[in-house]
Amino acid sequence: MKYRILGKTGYRVSEISLGTWQLGSRWGEPFDERTARETLEAACAEGINLFDTADIYQGGESERAIGRFLREHPEADVRVVTKMGRALDPHTAAGYTAENMRRFVDGSRRRMGVERLDLTLLHCPPTPVFRNGELFGALDALKREGAIRHYGVSVERIDEALAALDHDISAIEIIFNMFRLRPAEELFAKAAERNVGLIVRVPLASGLLTGRYTEQTRFGADDHRTYNRNGEAFDKGETFSGVEYRTGVEAARLLKEELGCDELGPIALRWILMHPEVSVVIPGASRPGQIVRNAAASELPPLTAEQMAAVRRIYDRLIRPQVHHLW
Repeated sequence: MKYRILGKTGYRVSEISLGTWQLGSRWGEPFDERTARETLEAACAEGINLFDTADIYQGGESERAIGRFLREHPEADVRVVTKMGRALDPHTAAGYTAENMRRFVDGSRRRMGVERLDLTLLHCPPTPVFRNGELFGALDALKREGAIRHYGVSVERIDEALAALDHDISAIEIIFNMFRLRPAEELFAKAAERNVGLIVRVPLASGLLTGRYTEQTRFGADDHRTYNRNGEAFDKGETFSGVEYRTGVEAARLLKEELGCDELGPIALRWILMHPEVSVVIPGASRPGQIVRNAAASELPPLTAEQMAAVRRIYDRLIRPQVHHLW
């Protein structure tokens, strides 16, 4: 496993880390504590030292499982990124108050059993929140008080990330993958200038970039890949990176063909790591075996110029018309 510095936090983190939206279960299935523990253990065994979670993941069970793991493994030098805000009901900009942020921070500290959060992110709030100077002032106060070490934002759109750079953020979490190229063009250099770390989420486009799905693949009724393809429950870009499913299946098939690989997932992760501004990539895993495959991407050789050009060519032809202008 190779390591990179996460922006101004100074944390040295594994370039492939762990997203825990699916920790302890597959999407839409009940949480299983044993599977969660085994997944976290497998991550550490592969050299992964950053877990990304949120207060709403598995109804708080993701944070609790991570807290138990850290108490049971005090030797593990793990940094935890957690996110807050999506528990607001309704989820509106008006709910992003200093009082609510303090309540969310305290809740995460309690569930994980820690005095201070390593890094907390606003969890894809409404766009006006990114221009709320008073809110970011409240986060500065929580930092001074010692409740959090660093804070940042998770975003849907590039313009939100650019607005957040006006504040003292330490990291931006954003969707970036072979089906979402625009962040590298418009955000990465600006974040690097300010020493803001970049955390890449949805790196495999909800599994499309594993290259294993076909038009006949079916997902569970409670899986967002079934019920959110058109943004019925939350931002459409969170599901398959906003790409129409059949188009994504065809693009993944062409990528495997052009890149000359039988297994696309590790290559897709290695492609992200070709961008030096990226601090860490957080593919999810619902079971330990997925950890090993994901972590292996750190040891793959760099993609060639021809392979990088092939990714761009397929994106421009099939993907760009659908997503490039939206996020």
